[in-house]
Amino acid sequence: MNKCENHIYIIFGATGDLTKRKLLPALFSLYVQKLLPNKFILLGVSRSQLSDEDFRNKTKSALEGFRETDDLTKIDDFIMNVFYNSIDFDDLNSYKKLKKRINKLQNEYSIESNIIFYLSTPPSLYGTIPVHLSSVGLNNQTDGWKRLIIEKPFGYDYGSAINLKNLLLESWEEEQIYRIDHYLGKETVQNLLVTRFSNGIFEPLWNRNFIHHVEITSAESIGVEQRGGYYDTSGALRDMVQNHLMQIVGLVGMEPPSSLEPVAIRNEILKVLQSIRRFTEEDVKQNCIRGQYLSAKIKDEIVAGYREEKGVRQNTYSETFIALKLYIDNWRWGKVPFYIRTGKRLPLRVTEIVIHFKETPHFLFSYNKSHNQCNQLVIRIQPDEGVLLNIGMKIPGSGFEVQNVNMDFHYSDLTSLRIPSAYERLLYDAIKGDSTLFARTDEVLESWKILAPIIDCWKNGNDIPLYGYPAGTWGPLIADELIEGKNMKWRYPCRNLSNDGIYCEL
Repeated sequence: MNKCENHIYIIFGATGDLTKRKLLPALFSLYVQKLLPNKFILLGVSRSQLSDEDFRNKTKSALEGFRETDDLTKIDDFIMNVFYNSIDFDDLNSYKKLKKRINKLQNEYSIESNIIFYLSTPPSLYGTIPVHLSSVGLNNQTDGWKRLIIEKPFGYDYGSAINLKNLLLESWEEEQIYRIDHYLGKETVQNLLVTRFSNGIFEPLWNRNFIHHVEITSAESIGVEQRGGYYDTSGALRDMVQNHLMQIVGLVGMEPPSSLEPVAIRNEILKVLQSIRRFTEEDVKQNCIRGQYLSAKIKDEIVAGYREEKGVRQNTYSETFIALKLYIDNWRWGKVPFYIRTGKRLPLRVTEIVIHFKETPHFLFSYNKSHNQCNQLVIRIQPDEGVLLNIGMKIPGSGFEVQNVNMDFHYSDLTSLRIPSAYERLLYDAIKGDSTLFARTDEVLESWKILAPIIDCWKNGNDIPLYGYPAGTWGPLIADELIEGKNMKWRYPCRNLSNDGIYCEL
């Protein structure tokens, strides 16, 4: 990878948790690899009254536990590029002062007027900050490029997303806006494109003729922790499905792009989202299961139920688990169900895609009860990233005893190669101006359109049940009834991909 153009990287919300845990380590890693330009400035911006030295000390503390210990000696060099500016996010005069500070740094360090603004702030500021930046001319690209990175969620529903889009596009160009989804920065998610389009054995089978159904799981073993207040106004649908999982559906279902240019790839993802069958009220009742985790004992420890968490309303109906069945109504995927589930306080942290192939038309070994007739391709996104293909093989000896075996690949096997973190990859792409792995406005809006009927049904009541499930289980039992087909059910992953059978029971 080549070095980027000289620029100033400005993080709004610089004293927050995301900056400390993800953004600073990612930028430092790029610095260590010499991927940042020779002239680079990191300017932290937040409400806190701090000096440059105060923020440098905070930055150093955040990087002390960085996993690449051999590179810790470079922290002192890195933080010499770090500065700080306090701000009142709602005061236009604060932005005028910020512009003066930026101009001063540019003059002192002879650096071009290329700027990235990263909004690591509450979503309520996603409209406020860009409007004020444009009011003082910091969106102007006549003297250098200006890019705006926005974290999720982009809106709270379809209507608010439209309003935010209109507000931003009054003063910013679409090409300047980068809506970050850290799932798309994960190496295994990107490898979906390579798995599909560089291997002659997969793409011919990637359609309704050979695939029985597709399953996408994103499970977390933790609860809402300190995010109870945020999560209670969001829920699993908004927090995970609208962004991360819909983007994965788009990558799994897309047609081959004409090139690897960002526009070509994003156009194909958009077509998938536009083809997803819209939910009716009856569909919501039959094809959507929501749940909340209940207090339970996990490893001899009693964990709190969702309604007992700090910041959560005692009578809340916000879901911590959701399972959906949806269809992509196009030529490739007609009548193939896609199953999506995500939740908190599930048995383990795991995200994976499972392609369930159809069984053979005439199975010769039907007497063998231990063999599942449907092959599976498992693409593990996290943890233990890799790819697994489950096939039937003959057990040595007389007769035709068949057993399921795994052919698997782990990214950890590439011991000579370093796998960058998701944020590291995405921050580097934004600096280069590569928007391939960032969501475009029309993709975000289409995703909200798909989920709008579910949100409306839940909001209006409509006799939609909310199921409880004990913490540490795989969600409400009724979710198993979503899966169509004889002997079909959700796959229960193991922590270690190599140990997975067709169904790895806990």
